[in-house]
Amino acid sequence: MKKNQNRIAEVSRKTKETDIYIRINIDGNGKADIDTGIPFLDHMLELFSKHGDFDLSVKARGDISVDYHHTIEDVGIVLGDAIKNALKDKRGIKRYGFFVLPMDEALVLTSIDISGRSYLKYDVKIPSENINGISTRLFHEFFYAVSMNAGITLHIKMLYGEESHHIVEAIFKSFAKSLHIATMKNYHSDDLPSTKGLL
Repeated sequence: MKKNQNRIAEVSRKTKETDIYIRINIDGNGKADIDTGIPFLDHMLELFSKHGDFDLSVKARGDISVDYHHTIEDVGIVLGDAIKNALKDKRGIKRYGFFVLPMDEALVLTSIDISGRSYLKYDVKIPSENINGISTRLFHEFFYAVSMNAGITLHIKMLYGEESHHIVEAIFKSFAKSLHIATMKNYHSDDLPSTKGLL
């Protein structure tokens, strides 16, 4: 089954708070080149790349001396834009994807509809307020930014978990797997996966 090698996008965004560049290849092999200045976020994005089979380059500079909020949120914005741009007209994609991912004691379900309608349902209760100095509430902001800018309906539900690191890792891996499934090409048809004729 030959992969479509054209689903690639590059997006840059510069503000007074952040300067971000992202390149994504939806039909990649899980190669990552990540540098956001936030090691834990780098690790999560590397997991996203590896487990989604996406080639991903991220270069980000932000006002992390103030806090991590602007950088994490803006990386989500640019990643969402890159996903949307890479999928182009969305013809021939599976559209829907879901995955239930275990990470030791944690279990997370992610479900995606590449619908053109931006929506996030984030049902997650992370026990710790911080991981490596990052407010765990910022992961909600990250996925909200991704869903709004990618034009996807995204549901993330923590079924259970105790270790905060495991929970967040399971979220990123589950998101990657779900997006991989939803973006897979239907090689039997190049139709738009909608009766409306628009996504």
